Amino acid sequence: MNKTERGSYTSSFQSRSLKWSTGGWLAIAALGGFLAVSPCQAGGQMGQQDGKALFEKRCTGCHALDADHEGPRLRGVVGRMAGAVKTFKYSKPLQDSGIMWDDAKLDKWLNDTDSLVPDNDMSFRVPKQEERALIIDYLKSLSGK
Repeated sequence: MNKTERGSYTSSFQSRSLKWSTGGWLAIAALGGFLAVSPCQAGGQMGQQDGKALFEKRCTGCHALDADHEGPRLRGVVGRMAGAVKTFKYSKPLQDSGIMWDDAKLDKWLNDTDSLVPDNDMSFRVPKQEERALIIDYLKSLSGK
């Protein structure tokens, strides 16, 4: 290999090194930034999809978003007073509870309804905290809260 060919080879190698150092490091930095973002930040849309899927799986046997069934409609539940849907017949204890539905109250309700309102008519539980959080976040996204 003569000096000219070696110079060409070196330039080519240096050019590839420069491309790697620029593009490669940018890719690594972007990946590192992606991994540093929390699942809640990165997965806002994914979390809503998971929450929607869990809501459909766990809640729609008795509830719908926009119509009353065995349970009241749930669109807009976050920020609403318990027992406030005029078209649904609630248990007396729930009507008299004075509860305003927020994250904490919904979490406690979904974990153990009787611990929040004894003698209510709902006997369903969501025992896993992660699932409750996803369902509540989904309902919150529909409530504009």
